[in-house]
Amino acid sequence: MLAGCSSGKDTAPATQAAPNSGKITLYYLQKQGDQQYFVEQAQGAKEKAQELGVDLKVVNLGQDANKAITELDAAVAQGANGIAIVVPDQAIGPQVLDKAKSSGIPIIASDDVIKDGTGKASPFVGFNGTQMGTSVGKEAAQLFKKAGWTAADTKIISAYKQDLTVCTDRVKASKAAFDADAGASIPMIEVGTDNSPVDAQNRTGAVISSNPGVKHWVVWGCNDENETGAVTALANSGVSGGDIIGVGLGAYLTCKDWAAGKDTGNKSALYISGAEVGRTAIQLLVDQVKNGKALPAETIAKTQIVNKDNFKQAGVTCT
Repeated sequence: MLAGCSSGKDTAPATQAAPNSGKITLYYLQKQGDQQYFVEQAQGAKEKAQELGVDLKVVNLGQDANKAITELDAAVAQGANGIAIVVPDQAIGPQVLDKAKSSGIPIIASDDVIKDGTGKASPFVGFNGTQMGTSVGKEAAQLFKKAGWTAADTKIISAYKQDLTVCTDRVKASKAAFDADAGASIPMIEVGTDNSPVDAQNRTGAVISSNPGVKHWVVWGCNDENETGAVTALANSGVSGGDIIGVGLGAYLTCKDWAAGKDTGNKSALYISGAEVGRTAIQLLVDQVKNGKALPAETIAKTQIVNKDNFKQAGVTCT
């Protein structure tokens, strides 16, 4: 499911160690390790590590940037041969990459891009935010036209963590794609969240109460948590599923209503596989550590739009 894409950029700063024929120990440091996407990512990484005969330690960083640095130091001290990291805050990128470089440990950024102090990006495995957002926006536009709604009584909710570049890339692309394909100019309300469903639901509640004249809602966000949280808020306020076009990003939460056979505002989702990203990150690190193969600048995962009719066939795991 993953396709390697060269960006033309150099790979990571001098973290390319000599080939290692002995025991290999890798670390996967993840933000929000209890979120389903990252749970699946960790499982995929563990499966690949077992297959390749290497030791893997997975650490949940939560949303704590300080813990990320502490756990990185611990991994270095415990003799890590390679590290994959999903940072809780991209601002710590220079610190993370400096530590890896000074320790001579290969490191790959997973999901969220990080850069060193000069602005040079670390090797990356994950998804292309602009491509994902474009897919979501196009799907929302198609569903909007199919519904026959008018711009006069429709608004868009775009919910996301506003200081995270992967999120801003996604939602900006969603709006651009929607505007290009919808055939109408729809006002958009940006809802700042912490990327959790509870926060998205709570913050969307305030938006609904301040927009009493809206009959139809189009909803997207940085992830499934944002989209489903916003759709839940709309449903709780009395908006019927037929008056909501929600397009998720992840599919692991949007599919819950489909599995239950509910009439829901969660109409579609872009399916992304955390397990495939985890497996690929481990493979790339082992290739580097064991065989001396340079880490690619970018390895981008494929995605797929799913809905109630095809999510099972696509292999989506609902949580």
